[in-house]
Amino acid sequence: MTVPEVMATLKLGRHSVYNLIRSKRLPSITVGRARRIPADAVHRFIDTELESAA
Repeated sequence: MTVPEVMATLKLGRHSVYNLIRSKRLPSITVGRARRIPADAVHRFIDTELESAA
């Protein structure tokens, strides 16, 4: 997923998504100059956040 797709999925701003990437809470890879986040990583992030909130 691209950063804008993750932003839309998580309803977060660009700065927040990049903070999650920098803090290693949201894994990503760089392909050329493009940042990509695996869809399953986004789903794992959501599951982890839900578990910690419960």
